[in-house]
Amino acid sequence: MSTSTSLKVTTPSDREIRVERIFHAPRERVWKALTDPQLVAQWWGRGNKLVVERFEPERGGHWRFVEHSADGGVHGFEGRFREVVAPERVVQTFEWDGMPGHVAVDTMTLEDLGDGRTKLVSVSLFHTTEDRDGMLQSGMEGGLSDSYAALDKVLVSLG
Repeated sequence: MSTSTSLKVTTPSDREIRVERIFHAPRERVWKALTDPQLVAQWWGRGNKLVVERFEPERGGHWRFVEHSADGGVHGFEGRFREVVAPERVVQTFEWDGMPGHVAVDTMTLEDLGDGRTKLVSVSLFHTTEDRDGMLQSGMEGGLSDSYAALDKVLVSLG
């Protein structure tokens, strides 16, 4: 079994992006870091200041984050939770303020690998191929890789 924590990004269909990443932490610890707003604020913004305006991880709940980048940029992101099954699955919408109306549906699962590691799989379903391609071209892979590296540090601090 690989011990790599590198990000794997694929496009299983013309409207989907699939992301896989292994974390060296038990599933319950990863779940906590993904669902505790104080912890989310430490990793989600890739080291930038992140204001968690709302975070209600339950069916029908709303989330909204505002990231403040070093260059003075302000970027808002939000969505609604469709399904939350602790500690294994979240289905939610994702929308960036910069492209209102372009909503993706993200399904994230956490798999306990049985050896103190957790495999995160996230599949984002976009309305159109153009929306998917726009996300791929936005630098999302680098940003996500940076965020997950910051998440690694939070997971270590919780250990």
